[in-house]
Amino acid sequence: MQHFPIFLDLAGRRVVVSGGGETALAKLRLILKTEARVTVFAPQPEADLVRLAAEGRVTLIPRALDHGDALCAALFYAANDDAAEDARVARLARADGALVNIVDNLADSQFITPAIVDRDPVTIAIGTEGAAPVLARRIKRDLEEALPSSLGILARIGKAFRPLADALPMGRKRRDFWADYYFAEGPRAFDAEGEEGANATLHGLLDRHLNAEAKAGRVDFVGAGPGDPELLTLKARAALDTADVVIHDRLVTPEILELARREALMIDVGKEGFGPSARQSDIDALIVEHALQGAHVVRLKSGDPTVYGRLDEEIEAVEAAGIDWRIVPGITAASAAVAAIGQSLTRRDRNSDIRFVTGHDMKGFAEHDWRALARPGAVAAIYMGKRSARFIQGRLMMHGAAPDMPVTVIENASRTDQRIVATTLARMTDALAEAGLTGPALTFLGLAPRDALALADTAPEQELAL
Repeated sequence: MQHFPIFLDLAGRRVVVSGGGETALAKLRLILKTEARVTVFAPQPEADLVRLAAEGRVTLIPRALDHGDALCAALFYAANDDAAEDARVARLARADGALVNIVDNLADSQFITPAIVDRDPVTIAIGTEGAAPVLARRIKRDLEEALPSSLGILARIGKAFRPLADALPMGRKRRDFWADYYFAEGPRAFDAEGEEGANATLHGLLDRHLNAEAKAGRVDFVGAGPGDPELLTLKARAALDTADVVIHDRLVTPEILELARREALMIDVGKEGFGPSARQSDIDALIVEHALQGAHVVRLKSGDPTVYGRLDEEIEAVEAAGIDWRIVPGITAASAAVAAIGQSLTRRDRNSDIRFVTGHDMKGFAEHDWRALARPGAVAAIYMGKRSARFIQGRLMMHGAAPDMPVTVIENASRTDQRIVATTLARMTDALAEAGLTGPALTFLGLAPRDALALADTAPEQELAL
């Protein structure tokens, strides 16, 4: 992020604009939505600018900007429709200590003006670092269509009521009150009786929330999916949006964690296969501790919490403490990975079942039925199989697996840095070493990428980095 987004208080502060044409007027239409004191320097102002000055909305000085004209200005816009003049006035404004924006000159500007959705006092700023203004405009249009025009009125009524709402304790109880107002009671009252109804409903709503008993804590066991935030379920998004505490694994991506409520307490209890791990008993204790304190706890797990996790132990700990819970399933890593290679997990003329294999250590991997996995046509999805690749290869070949059995390893399935290595059982360990995979990976035995099948006859041992 090159440009840090902030909302600058311009009430009573000075904003200076150099330019009197349409470019300057376009900026003024936005600036005049604020409470700034606006001064415009323009030797040849257009009629609309003269009219704004006559209405007292701007101070118009009919000459070019000079030394000292931008003193005490919070912001300065160079909008002269002349590159040389813009460069000249920008130098003067910087010398006067103002932050400078040169219209249509991102490289020489100290700040940029975003696209804005205005539901005053609700304001949404959209920026693309100057890379794609057309994209910002599309997002602006979509948001304007999605947000009702009454939103600003409800927000103004709510803002005036905030001192009374401070009677509620900080945290979940106050958030629940405002959520009821903005997303339920307020819109209904406004639709029925306008501003007077929306204002009146706040008083009754406050009484109900002041007298309501504190809600008990609860736990959501939420599947974060394979990593792509667009694959997160709607229920998972809603849980993250209301969570007080998020207890997450190492494999949950930063993009997913970004969707959690900003004020939520984030606790990393990441585990690593064959490496250092948080003790499960400590994780259980954390979940219970925060829920007993009245928090909405989200136990966030990569993929689906019901697949190769310690869900049963965590539920038992929560139930023993008398805490309510629910499971929000997620898309599994296997589903995302097999989608990445254009295959299905089962097919009538290939395999009628699929085996899911994992092991917390080599002993765990040794427990599996390798003879069945080695049969022609068998398909298996192996979780945490990178470090045990040589062991898996040896076991399969020991039980008669064909050396040319297709093996596909998908690293970071569904993510932007996803990588696919297609090889054979005989070349499995060498292929993984050459690929140098470092992220979480899932190994498929008996499946090759659909695109690679066409090459199988001519290059059966060739690894394809897709």
